[in-house]
Amino acid sequence: MRILITGGCGFIGTNLVRQILAEHPDDEVTNLDALTYAGNLRNLEDLAGEPRYTFVRGDVADPEDVKRALAAGRPDAIMHLAAESHVDRSIDDAAPFIRTNVQGTQVLLDAALRAEVQRFLQVSTDEVYGSLGETGLFTEDTPLKPNSPYSASKASADLLVRAYHETYGMSTLITRCSNNYGPYQFPEKFLPLFITNCFERQELPLYGDGKNVRDWIHVRDHCRALDRVLRDGRPGEVYNVGGDCERTNLELARAICRATGVPETKIKPVTDRPGHDRRYAIDSSKIQRELGWTPGPGIDEDLPELVQWYRDNESWWREIKSGEYRDYYEKMYGDR
Repeated sequence: MRILITGGCGFIGTNLVRQILAEHPDDEVTNLDALTYAGNLRNLEDLAGEPRYTFVRGDVADPEDVKRALAAGRPDAIMHLAAESHVDRSIDDAAPFIRTNVQGTQVLLDAALRAEVQRFLQVSTDEVYGSLGETGLFTEDTPLKPNSPYSASKASADLLVRAYHETYGMSTLITRCSNNYGPYQFPEKFLPLFITNCFERQELPLYGDGKNVRDWIHVRDHCRALDRVLRDGRPGEVYNVGGDCERTNLELARAICRATGVPETKIKPVTDRPGHDRRYAIDSSKIQRELGWTPGPGIDEDLPELVQWYRDNESWWREIKSGEYRDYYEKMYGDR
């Protein structure tokens, strides 16, 4: 299968590119990425000589860039991960989220329709469902009630994907996943931020009372789910992907302190962000029942390995925190 992955230099995209190439020796992957702040070409630098992998620098909201990527990869399927994804940034400025997440999805859908791409997988988030109370789980039938500009843009994109299935008969699929963790996650996100701050003996800024609950899943398990849905999912369907692993932010902050040998006094409450959803929890029984996917062991078992990855890859996250990672593309491709 020939697959176009958008946003393949981001956190989930990087892991997905690697997993597809490793597990499907006959597959070819084209990676379309604009290399905005969270896209890091170094994540996949070891694949530069891989004949089954092609990188195209481009913006999903630019029809010409998308056209180039489709011409380069001639894909049978598209896995659409490219997105502005940080809630705090969306609160500060929603415009880039509307352009990339909504307009970009529309541009990509139009191009896929013209090219008669066989499968289109929209990779979304459980945040489109809003916030849960102390009990209950998000199911695929939960109404969409996004509470941040980011989640609103993703919900809008999901509805466009649904519309292209209903209107044009496109073979589309949507996945909505809980919070991911794993290697190559951008250091402004909760887990890598706290882990690397512990290494640097900096404070750990915890929103509000720290009792916001998230369902956590390892990125490798998420990527396994994406692969399964792309190949075996029913067109027009939504599949929730969760880790069955609910933890409060405070619980995880304390666990990170223990894993890194840093005192819990480094945890410093800060003013909560606007519209901060209290609890997310995913019912992933549909993908388990229909496609035979199951989540991994959970963050309690994975945390020591995760901490060690960031310890072993200090140069990677320090380069990002300093901003130097942005220079790599120009060094590699600027004069071509």
